[in-house]
Amino acid sequence: MGRSKTTLFTPAQNELADLAKALAHPARVAILQYLANTQSCINGTLVQELGLAQATISQHLRELKELGLICGSIEGAAVNYCLDTERWKSVQDLFQVFFTQLAESKTTNFCCD
Repeated sequence: MGRSKTTLFTPAQNELADLAKALAHPARVAILQYLANTQSCINGTLVQELGLAQATISQHLRELKELGLICGSIEGAAVNYCLDTERWKSVQDLFQVFFTQLAESKTTNFCCD
C-alpha cells in the first residue's frame, strides 16, 4: 500500500501498522531482544551477535530508530543503542487497546462459515 492511502485510516491505525511492519522482520526482533537483554550495545557488537553485514544492521537500526523504538548516542567512533523505555510503554498500550478491542468484540465467531 502506498503512503498516500494512509490518509484513509486513523493515526492510531497507521501507527500500529508501522510498528507491526517493524516487528515483522526477524532481524529487527533479534536486535530488540539483544538490546533488551544487554541494556545497550555498540553497533559492531550486533554484527558479531547476529552474523549480518554491518550495512544490513545499520538499515534495521535506522528503521527502529525512526519509529522511536530505540535511542542512539555517538561516543567517538562508536554508536551505542538502547531501547526507548518510554516509547515501549506507549507501544505496549497501543497494542493492548487493539487486542482488547478484538477480544471484546460482540462477534464470537470470526469465521464466515
